[in-house]
Amino acid sequence: MAITCERVEARLRERFPDAAIERQEGPALREYTLVVPADRLVEMCTFLRDDAELDFGMLSWVSGVDWLPRIPRFEVVYGLLSLTNAIRLNLKVRVPEENPRVPSVVGVWPTANWLEREQYDFYGIEFTGHPDLTRILLPEDWVGWPLRKDSPLGYEEVAFTHNTPNRTKPNPALKKLAPKKVRYRAQ
Repeated sequence: MAITCERVEARLRERFPDAAIERQEGPALREYTLVVPADRLVEMCTFLRDDAELDFGMLSWVSGVDWLPRIPRFEVVYGLLSLTNAIRLNLKVRVPEENPRVPSVVGVWPTANWLEREQYDFYGIEFTGHPDLTRILLPEDWVGWPLRKDSPLGYEEVAFTHNTPNRTKPNPALKKLAPKKVRYRAQ
């Protein structure tokens, strides 16, 4: 028999009665979301994975969120999937700006390796206990964290006729470009 997300929340509250678990609600939420404390994250994830009834064997995705100017500024969101129960659950961890650290869940789900590295690369959130916390998409010499809301934006002026003096103006007689004839191998 498939279980519900309410049952998952109840099981978490039974197993971790002293943990501050908050259910996030609102009209914009599509999936069941629980906010959990960072210091209990690995323990809770291990329980969700290993419990025979819950069986959250898959970490689908990890995402960072920058809520500047809110305090705490960051959130790390984990998308969990139980294939046997056909349900999804999101876990959120709130992370302060002054020391953006969250324990790594690579030991629970190995797929978190690259997913956590991506959040480190873009937001600068450190995952303590991660086996290889290095940049994954940006060059090693990149300075800063590009998805933070206070990251400086690059700027390159768009070229127009009024701000590009040596620009070649188009021929007014040219009305329409003819389509290029292409020969495909299958023809």
